[in-house]
Amino acid sequence: MWTRKHVALGGATSLGLIALLVGLLASHTGAAGASPAAKGPASSPVQVTAVGSGTLNAQSGPASGVTSQEFGPSPEEEIPHSATVSHVAASGVPTPAGQNVVVDSSTAGFAGLNHFQQRYAGTGAYAGTQFSLEPPDQALCVGGGYVVESINTAVRVYDTSGHPLTAATPINQFFGLAPEINRTTLVYGDFTSDPKCYYDADTGRFFLVILQIDVDPSTGNFGAHSHTEIAVSQTNNPTGKWNIVSFDTTDDGSNGTPSHTACPCFGDQPLIGADKYGFYVSTNEFPLFANGFDGAQVYAFSKTALEKGSTANGVHLDVGGSVATPDTGGIWYSIQPATSPSGSYETANNGTEYFLSALDFSASLDNRVAVWALTNTASLNSKTPNLGLANSVIGSEVYGQPPNAIQKNGLIPLGDTVKDPEALIASNDDRMNQVVFAGGKLWSGVNSVVQTPNGPTRAGIAYFEVAPSASGSSLSASMAGQGYVSANQENTLYPSIGVNASGGAVMVFTLVGPDYYPSAAYFNLTGGDGNIHIVGAGQGPEDGFTGYKKSNGYAAPSRWGDYSAAVAGPDGSIWMATEYIGQSCTDAQFTADNTCGGTRSFYANWGTFVINVQP
Repeated sequence: MWTRKHVALGGATSLGLIALLVGLLASHTGAAGASPAAKGPASSPVQVTAVGSGTLNAQSGPASGVTSQEFGPSPEEEIPHSATVSHVAASGVPTPAGQNVVVDSSTAGFAGLNHFQQRYAGTGAYAGTQFSLEPPDQALCVGGGYVVESINTAVRVYDTSGHPLTAATPINQFFGLAPEINRTTLVYGDFTSDPKCYYDADTGRFFLVILQIDVDPSTGNFGAHSHTEIAVSQTNNPTGKWNIVSFDTTDDGSNGTPSHTACPCFGDQPLIGADKYGFYVSTNEFPLFANGFDGAQVYAFSKTALEKGSTANGVHLDVGGSVATPDTGGIWYSIQPATSPSGSYETANNGTEYFLSALDFSASLDNRVAVWALTNTASLNSKTPNLGLANSVIGSEVYGQPPNAIQKNGLIPLGDTVKDPEALIASNDDRMNQVVFAGGKLWSGVNSVVQTPNGPTRAGIAYFEVAPSASGSSLSASMAGQGYVSANQENTLYPSIGVNASGGAVMVFTLVGPDYYPSAAYFNLTGGDGNIHIVGAGQGPEDGFTGYKKSNGYAAPSRWGDYSAAVAGPDGSIWMATEYIGQSCTDAQFTADNTCGGTRSFYANWGTFVINVQP
């Protein structure tokens, strides 16, 4: 099972781009299996360090054309095929009937951040310092009349009507890190990626979390340390100041971290959740300079302490390295913590935080999901937290590795320039996506292969509604509901499900296929008309550098999504955001102005779309 991370190739001054990949591709084989732990995962304290404060820019930076050093370093990672036998026979590909697709002009929505805005964000010393990269990766949180959207290297605040209240601000500028690249001096700055956002309805505070890796300022190669950065708004107004704290994820025995196999490491794609007492981050740990995979790492912190900007210690649980999986050789990955709408916290067991994860260790088909419960979370507010962790594997509908997605033919001026054909879109793998706990149920979904009626296999979505019950050190769970969201002959990709306190659930995703350009769409899981609704209709194909061999040096599908976002607002409506293509231009327009009127850069044309639905 694998996914290639945000492909951002080495600096170049022409279309013959030279890759500066740092040799982080993990092997498909040879990964060590997880060793069982008799009483739970290995745990250790994790030190939180205060690093300052940040604010968002009031004004945008300047825009300019193609420059040298257009791409920066980026890790590539692979979750190894750690089990050799599929849990489900190859003939078991799911065959859902699929839903009808309608274009919806009545649902509220607005265009969010796009590649042009991210590439040209920055003021002062950060002006003109952003790299080109794709995909965006989608963070979204909503509360107090504000909508905070972040993508891989930029963040912005809107009001609930979609009017920008700040400029697009570089992530490195907001977090007080060195600019990605000073193109005059050729000095490289911190690598950052994978934003996630959360609004704490209890206190009106906003959280923004990112991955950080040190970079050699002279070469742009990765350094030997990594962190997870956490920003928390000082008030209920995200346009004001935020406190910023950090914790070390290097795990090579330095700076008080545990010593893990083949580290120094980095914590890929930080996943976040929260309950009444705690704030939780889960990562996939990969070595920085060697092949390997150390599995899922879970970090737990006092939510109150983070909101106060405190440097109180948290707890690090090495799940991937010390908790046995049901499959020989399997290593736990992408353990997704749950967020909850206001009033939906589980307070039993002195506080319980739930998680979900997938079990497709063989990168084929599976029919199980794992449910996790972290108990006694109220103890995170004490000097000596004492947490319990249990998991339970339950049966599910079949899901499995999705194929790459075809897209409708259209104008591809970058592709024409480099003389490459329109690319497929990467659907990545079937890891568990965002989890929500509401009304006593856990909701989530995965990318999956599906057999479309009268057609070939496509990428679809399998979703789950799980009823967990934790009591002391024991955990039980059952599948309360499940299903598929797919469209005949088309592809549905990268789901997130928003659930309000009343149990209304809506899923967001990208719809793309032979009849549709990449579009922002949703499906109402607990009501509605049973149709897939396109709200942000795609205007053209994905035309980014990652899909073209003559741009990136090897044949690959275009990078897409990695994940979307969906959250319940205070009024019970569901806010959602996902990637789409909101522009198109001809070869002649592109030649005259490679930003096509400020809608793209030379190397990429992706955008995001924000949707608001009352379930």
